[in-house]
Amino acid sequence: METIVDQVEQVRSGRRSAHDCVETSLARIREHNDALGAFIVVDEKLARSEAKRVDAKIARGEDPGPLAGVPFGVKDADPCAGLPLTHGSLLGRGRPVESRDSVHVGRLRAAGAIPVGVTAAPEFGALSWTRSKAWGVARNPWNLERTPGGSSGGSASAVAAGLVPFATAGDGGGSTRIPASYSGLVGHKPSFGRIPREGATTSQTAVWGALVTTVRDAARHLDVAAGPDDRDRTSLPDPGVSYEEAIERLDVSGLRCMWSVDLGFASVDPEVRAVTSAAAQRLIGAAGLVEREVSIDLEDLFQAWSNSSAIDLWLHLEKGDWPERAGDIGGNIRKSLEQTQRIHLPWYTKVLRSRTALEARVAGIFEGIDVLITPTNAIAAHVAEGPPPATIDGREVHPAMAVPFTMLANLCWNPAVSVPAGQNGDGLPVGLQIMTRRHADDVALRLARIAEQTLPWRRTAPGY
Repeated sequence: METIVDQVEQVRSGRRSAHDCVETSLARIREHNDALGAFIVVDEKLARSEAKRVDAKIARGEDPGPLAGVPFGVKDADPCAGLPLTHGSLLGRGRPVESRDSVHVGRLRAAGAIPVGVTAAPEFGALSWTRSKAWGVARNPWNLERTPGGSSGGSASAVAAGLVPFATAGDGGGSTRIPASYSGLVGHKPSFGRIPREGATTSQTAVWGALVTTVRDAARHLDVAAGPDDRDRTSLPDPGVSYEEAIERLDVSGLRCMWSVDLGFASVDPEVRAVTSAAAQRLIGAAGLVEREVSIDLEDLFQAWSNSSAIDLWLHLEKGDWPERAGDIGGNIRKSLEQTQRIHLPWYTKVLRSRTALEARVAGIFEGIDVLITPTNAIAAHVAEGPPPATIDGREVHPAMAVPFTMLANLCWNPAVSVPAGQNGDGLPVGLQIMTRRHADDVALRLARIAEQTLPWRRTAPGY
């Protein structure tokens, strides 16, 4: 499967049709999806219709767009007109297809990209692996017994197996970067507000994104998706840069960085520690970064993140869902609803104060550095059905401690990107996370590009 950029160049030049690109993806989906569980819905009629529209534009001599003819998967959280949206829940199965696109998907389609179907996600995106009562288990192409991660696990599985060149993702606590790390992909979580996300939210942690195989593809995606929209009052102004140019030209030498293997609290698998430590030092040297020793002694971030996100879950429910259909809801979601249905304002005020204090601490850290580098996850991919292991490096841990590093960027609105750092002894991918100052998406992507040049990675899993 070609990169996004390569496929676009072929389509725009007339060397290949959008129809051919779509048929190739549909054939690969038919061949591999039963084993992977990456797509929960495939709409061949919609995909072919969209391809016909792109090819007709080219035939008329019109500009088909910077994503012309590229098939993509849509995460089961991101509205796409003509496709169903279930949020991985039995509550959503059987409801009418979406009548309109999200701002994110709308921009991708306007740029010529072609949706072929919906990719699997856990119920309401609440797990770091992808399993649901509604759709079953998504599996990792690197090892079908392992998870591709979550919550954008179906998207990761589809891209790592080369079913599509990219798929949309959403990241409210790591849901783009976690599967990128587990599945050997590039996953960029933009600054909060960089890609508009219309609709009610209380936590203000979630951002749209994409799972891709190269940093240039990530930059192309962001160039298309970024920019303000009045439906999202937190959306940022036009960045005024081309991210695709920035990844090749931006001067990052001399930026101050810190490598932290544990953020002061995490337990990390020894192989992950070794692989990411070596990758971090290669990146620091290749980019000309200045390593600083800054005190980072954060506590477990899961409680701050889960408290901030607690009310968001209720926004997914429709009239008659709760408690009438409680039996259709997965155990972890049902437990959360039971625990939060009587939340009171004094409790929520305490949550907000705790988060504000964390934001102040992180702002203090970034007074001394420009870049924070960590492992993306504490372990390589665990069993597909979950849950994560109960011990890491000999210590008993909470299940969330398999992914302790990603939540910080969501809570504090920083951009962060996961890139492949290498593999463990079982041949499973391990990811490196690069987190930068708020709004400095160009810096994060430029450093990701340097990492890619320093240690090139496989674009798809072996055998695909």
